[in-house]
Amino acid sequence: MFKIDRAIDTFNEKFGFYASYLVLPLIIVVVFEVFMRYAFNSPTSWAFELTVFLYGVHFSFALPYAHKHNTHVAIDVFEARLSAKPRLILRIFTNVVLFLPSIGLLTFYVGAMAVSSWQQWEHASSSWAPAIYPYKTLMAIGFFLFLLQGIAKLIQDIRALKETH
Repeated sequence: MFKIDRAIDTFNEKFGFYASYLVLPLIIVVVFEVFMRYAFNSPTSWAFELTVFLYGVHFSFALPYAHKHNTHVAIDVFEARLSAKPRLILRIFTNVVLFLPSIGLLTFYVGAMAVSSWQQWEHASSSWAPAIYPYKTLMAIGFFLFLLQGIAKLIQDIRALKETH
């Protein structure tokens, strides 16, 4: 069972590394749009939506990576004052009571939205009208990986708690 957490960690580490390169097409689209708007007074009809899609996927793919490295914003005023064992107990408790149910439900509903989008062949209501179903699918994958990373952290905290005895 403890190999699962290492596999999730390894996958999310590599996935997060490669997903970080999504910022490059985002920069290219923004620079292109600014150039077209101000150099030729000819803004595009698609750049804004594409930047929203790219940033949304980049954000959701960064969630598991950031969770693995503990880089999310956190208020650890109470946790920082605790010794190792109570800190682990608090982490396990908050993971089981807050993180897993909330991110589990969020993952479920984002996945359901992706399925519904595929069933409708959903497109944006803009003049460009890009397909939204691939974007929603990628968002669901990001949240699923985030949930898996939470499970990996729970396993690691349980292992660490057992080792403190």
